[in-house]
Amino acid sequence: MEVVSPKDYSVSSSPFSSPNIGALLKIKVITWSQQTGLPVSVRVRVKDKMFNLHKFPLTSKSGYFKKQLSDTSEVELPETFPGGPETFEMIAMFIYGSSTMIDPFNVVALRCAAEFLEMTEDHCSGNLCERFDLYLNQVVLQSWDDTLIALQRCQMLLPCSEYLLIVSRCIESLAFMACMEVLDPERRRDTPVVTVEELASQAWSCEIMKDVLSQDLWMRDLIALPFDFFKRVIGSLRKQGMKEKYVSPIIVFYANKWVFSKKTRQFWESSCDEIGEGDMNSKASVILQGVVDLLPVGDKARKVIPVGFYFALLSRSLELGLRTESKAKLEEQITSLLHFSQVEDFLLPESGAELKSSSMELETMESIISAYVASNSHVNHAPEASSFRVAELWDAYLFNVAADSDMEPKRFMELIERVPPSYRQNHHPLYKTTNSFLKTHPGISEDDKVAVCKYLDCQRLSQEACIEAVQNELMPLRLIVQALFLQQLNTHKAFKECSDSFRYAHCGDISGSLSSSRCPYSASQNLGESPYTDKPELSSRPLSFLLQKDNVMQNFKFSTTEYESTSFRIQNLEQEVMSLKRSLQLHNIVTKAEPNLVKSQKMKPCGLETRSLSKRRNPIGQATSCISSVNFASQRRYASRLLKVFHRITLFGSWKLKRKPGTPSQLSK
Repeated sequence: MEVVSPKDYSVSSSPFSSPNIGALLKIKVITWSQQTGLPVSVRVRVKDKMFNLHKFPLTSKSGYFKKQLSDTSEVELPETFPGGPETFEMIAMFIYGSSTMIDPFNVVALRCAAEFLEMTEDHCSGNLCERFDLYLNQVVLQSWDDTLIALQRCQMLLPCSEYLLIVSRCIESLAFMACMEVLDPERRRDTPVVTVEELASQAWSCEIMKDVLSQDLWMRDLIALPFDFFKRVIGSLRKQGMKEKYVSPIIVFYANKWVFSKKTRQFWESSCDEIGEGDMNSKASVILQGVVDLLPVGDKARKVIPVGFYFALLSRSLELGLRTESKAKLEEQITSLLHFSQVEDFLLPESGAELKSSSMELETMESIISAYVASNSHVNHAPEASSFRVAELWDAYLFNVAADSDMEPKRFMELIERVPPSYRQNHHPLYKTTNSFLKTHPGISEDDKVAVCKYLDCQRLSQEACIEAVQNELMPLRLIVQALFLQQLNTHKAFKECSDSFRYAHCGDISGSLSSSRCPYSASQNLGESPYTDKPELSSRPLSFLLQKDNVMQNFKFSTTEYESTSFRIQNLEQEVMSLKRSLQLHNIVTKAEPNLVKSQKMKPCGLETRSLSKRRNPIGQATSCISSVNFASQRRYASRLLKVFHRITLFGSWKLKRKPGTPSQLSK
């Protein structure tokens, strides 16, 4: 933290005081000698400066000089004398009856010096201690700016200013005036006091904090204080009843300035040669530790402080080596607010790190995710929306980590398993993460590919993701056939619904076009068979019926037995295809005959149920199976063509669903 050196200015220096105090003091001494006829009889040394004064004025107002000058005429004040020679000159001027100007810049030093010299009411009525206290209470502490000036001067006069309660009085005054600024009883504010509630849904950014802070200057004054004073101001604000939603932003802004600001880091780095790197890190660690201790915990922190701020503190604590208790406190708070975070808030390993899979950031995130899962494990009901949100965030975070070429498949699977399968309602982020891992690790074995992709559930992938998975050469064959199977069932279901709705709508058009003269008993005869009624709204019922059936089609789920049996057939098919590939490699035979392709295209969709999975050999030793003699590349091309056909059928069905029931069809014409 930036601290002004005592060499830069004196604690008693003031822009309002006279620069010729020493000359004025000499004139006062000469004048007093002329008036009383007594020469100077006392010599007072303050550091390297000597003062020739009279004994009577000193002993009559100062208990310290009364004791020191009882048997000697020369006194040397200690090095710890508050304010040094400049302050003593002003004290001497007061002793000789001068009315030197007092201001917020020098009043603290004068009060401490008067206390040291024991210039109290016991020795003289209206002595300097009482006069300076009166000025502090009635002038300085009534003004925000003057109180800040006095508090800053107190820093260089510790512990004397603390002993005299000047620091406490300044802090209490600042806290009271800050509360009045928030309450605004006189309605002087044009805008409300700044809070950070609206930033809870955004990723953490130091620049945004700077823009928000510029709205309230009194907050900027508070965050410029040394941390010891700032901590006590925050405690006084809470003691005086300020709401947490106004107190917490002040702490956030303080940390943003002294912990996260690049300018502050650059200042510390530039002064590293003078104060030492160890002292610099120690100073930053003390501030960070103090900020963590000031933060609210539990329910008080909800919707008051963005969770991204806690992530930023945790990241900085890893750099500075904060103590374990503080890290645990941050991790616990992040765990309770994890579902409010953004993936940009998560701790990412450094870009230059060699092993991201074993980095401290990744291990910390693992700990947070595990703690979140453990905190929700005792709940018996199904996962909530917050758990789905956390799973998506974790999968999106792993997308950035999966690009590490040194990560082993086993380690990658461990990271995926940190979130239970029931938390993953949408598998699209997991698919992207798995695809990124396979791209980064093109040389892994087929068994590892199958193991890595076993967490993907095609039923929870979107249609676009299924199409991409089928055409993705990195995916194992088992996942491709699963996606094809599900797409085929979806298409079959959509086509069936489309056909039923088409016939239903067509029947409605015909029945609506019949006149009562030609079919007078049609309504009464078909009342028990037709879904239509004899109400006048004949054309509105088919549309609502189609919407209901479309909703049922979207929420359709396959039975577990059918899906498991298909998975078993897919595994057998995969083994057979692998055997086919080995046979083709051994014999170097590539058969792409058109009759075989036509034959495979005429195969019934999902005809794997009626075919035998046993291996057979043709006369030349080539392996044959349910997919005939098509090699692996042609199998992939066939799958793509078949998928396009299913997609066109789906589009045809959706077009029919969107057609208005009241519009006459081509058939009716």
